[in-house]
Amino acid sequence: MSEITAKAVMELRKKTGAGMMECKNALTEAGGNEDQAIEHLRKRGLASAKKKEGRVASEGAVGSYIHMGGKVGVLVEVNCETDFVARGDEFQQLVKDVAMHIAAAEPRFVSRDEVPADAVEKEREIASAQAKNDPKNANKPDQVIDKIVEGRIGKYF
Repeated sequence: MSEITAKAVMELRKKTGAGMMECKNALTEAGGNEDQAIEHLRKRGLASAKKKEGRVASEGAVGSYIHMGGKVGVLVEVNCETDFVARGDEFQQLVKDVAMHIAAAEPRFVSRDEVPADAVEKEREIASAQAKNDPKNANKPDQVIDKIVEGRIGKYF
């Protein structure tokens, strides 16, 4: 078995984004073979994510975005596990980007529960008319058209 160097660990870490000790352990198990180590990390990825899901993200940042003219404004909170990450430039840029994307999406409601039933029904009528008038759907059965409409309603939400 070959010696695992710090350089090899750093290279694997750059490629995978995994933690330093995870990379070292993967390289050790793979006998220094980077491709096998990557495969090992990928296999463990789901288990690793499952293990972390219960953690509390108590740090973070609040970002805002006000579109020109002041007609659209967004206030967003993005959380992370450590204050070290929250103070980083990349994280701060992420918070700003998320706020801008929310403004660009022009959301009218915060959750599905807030959408009035009449608004959903109106969107369903519009989606149904569009699907039926589309020449690509001319020979499709009604249940397929209904699935298309439901997909568009899901996209609306």
